[in-house]
Amino acid sequence: MNQYGFIRVASAAPNIKVADTHYNTEQIIKMVDRSIQQKAAILVFPELCITGYTCSDLFFQTRLLQSSLESIQTLTDYSRGKHILFAVGAPIQVGHALYNCAVLIADGQIYGIVPKTYLPNYNEFYEKRWFSSSLMMKDTTAFINNQTVPFGTDLIFRHKHLPQLQLGVEICEDLWVPIPPSTYAALNGANLLLNLSASNEIVGKSAYRKTLLASQSARTISAYIYASCGFGESTTDVVFGGHSLIYENGVLIAENKRFETHGTLTYGDIDIDRLNADRLKMSTYRDAAISNSKTPYRMVDFDFAIPTVKTNRPIDPYPFVPSQTHQRHERCKEIFSIQTSGLAKRLKHIGLNKVVIGISGGLDSTLALLVCQQTFDLLGIDHKNIIGVTMPGFGTTDRTYTNAVKLIKQLGITLREIDIKATCYQHFNDIGHDPNIHDITYENSQARERTQLLMDIANQVGGIVIGTGDLSELALGWATYNGDHMSMYAVNISVPKTLVRYLVDWVAEKESNTVTSELLRDILHTPVSPELLPPDDNGRIKQKTEDVVGPYELHDFFLYYLLRFGYTPEKIAYLAHLAFKEKYSKDIIMHWLQTFYRRFFSQQFKRSCLPDGPKVGSICLSPRGDWRMPSDAVVDLWRMSMSDKK
Repeated sequence: MNQYGFIRVASAAPNIKVADTHYNTEQIIKMVDRSIQQKAAILVFPELCITGYTCSDLFFQTRLLQSSLESIQTLTDYSRGKHILFAVGAPIQVGHALYNCAVLIADGQIYGIVPKTYLPNYNEFYEKRWFSSSLMMKDTTAFINNQTVPFGTDLIFRHKHLPQLQLGVEICEDLWVPIPPSTYAALNGANLLLNLSASNEIVGKSAYRKTLLASQSARTISAYIYASCGFGESTTDVVFGGHSLIYENGVLIAENKRFETHGTLTYGDIDIDRLNADRLKMSTYRDAAISNSKTPYRMVDFDFAIPTVKTNRPIDPYPFVPSQTHQRHERCKEIFSIQTSGLAKRLKHIGLNKVVIGISGGLDSTLALLVCQQTFDLLGIDHKNIIGVTMPGFGTTDRTYTNAVKLIKQLGITLREIDIKATCYQHFNDIGHDPNIHDITYENSQARERTQLLMDIANQVGGIVIGTGDLSELALGWATYNGDHMSMYAVNISVPKTLVRYLVDWVAEKESNTVTSELLRDILHTPVSPELLPPDDNGRIKQKTEDVVGPYELHDFFLYYLLRFGYTPEKIAYLAHLAFKEKYSKDIIMHWLQTFYRRFFSQQFKRSCLPDGPKVGSICLSPRGDWRMPSDAVVDLWRMSMSDKK
């Protein structure tokens, strides 16, 4: 594990021989050695891997059972001094019954034995012929190889010096029942669930298996390590594919290729902090844990030095944007539908059929206008009832002005043009401001003038003002208070800047009108700017937002991990370096992260009085919904930790 909460786990599918415990033990040791070299801390083997799952009536043979115990002792002795915990499958006799078990071994010790709870005895399975169910096995021990070992389904294995790492164990069929045993283990603290399996392959089963694993890991907010037996098991009636899978909270982290004729090892880095952050935030999970606390579990502490890993887990630089094209298109379609449905409901509720929107020729106002157009199509309202207002000021360039006017005309909405320069000069005169001083007063006066015009026009025509600002601007406070900060319904309010681009691009791609598509693509390539300062000598945009506040792709990344998981600044910086190492240096990332925290804390007062707008994703800054923060909270703790790290 590294200091940022990542722990490497592994799933093994060894090549075994049925009833050859010596050979199987050798294969297990080889795979443990390989896993140690890869710095895996937790390793899971398949069900009954010491003997082979398909031994059938050989499980009644004393020699096989004795040899299995000898193998367990060999593995226990071998594990001494090794920095890994591994779970192997073996038949274990307790009293006059035989159990299908998982044996957990680390550093020369058997820490516990978990028997299988649900024994399949249908179709190709006959486990009740050989094994007993562990349904009543609670608070029990087993005497194995001259030592007394915790035995039962009520065991959770907790690392002595890292108590946030807790393991729950179940075996194959246990996952397929209505309430898997791992559900109760998770509710009692387990966040890494291990499954030793012998799941044969038939058409369609692997897909269903993956659905079960994804669902169980998501429902229990856990990592799930699954290892199924493969080549070497008897093929008398069935074939085993050796499927290895690692999930984290519903997301597939790693998977092997099935049907290999050699043993495979599959690795994945699990983010323990991420799992614990979700559990901490989800109140219904806590309630479920309390309601199931009647099920007592025994904590078994294990101890070894968990290997420090430099995670090779891919970190997506754009967490708000799906990387796969098909998923991205589906996400854009869904977000667009949420935005249009939200606006449609608001218009229906207030009984108005007109909206007023300021069009700048930039990305945000373009997206908001497209949402308005789609909403009016949904409600069957003429596009002329959308009043698009372009308000050129001191910083407006020909490119943005032309694009704004073209877009308004192309979409068939009503165009109103109001030049705000004369009004602003009058305002400067009224308040005694020198218009040659291009300070915050100079800039914000224009933003507030535009908002006043929009509000008054809305009163004039009997409509509402549609806000265009996005989530990223709200996070940084990059909005003029009571200027572009305010509207009557803000359709982009929870859409981050990185996603705004893809939404507009998605409309451009699906748009059948070539002229509109080309226009949207030109807007996509226009630098992000509020255009409140005069352009350069060539008439091009001089005031570029990202030159001032930093790259939006970094800020969106910071925002996601701050709000979604509550990560420390150090961990966010670490992840950002992994995600953007080809683009930004550590010093640049740290510089903009400092800026992000400073602005995020100082600008909360703007977020405390936001207009209504639809939530579209897991991150939202509405004071009525996801984010409640005092406007005078102090940022020092977060900035101090970054200074110490640097």
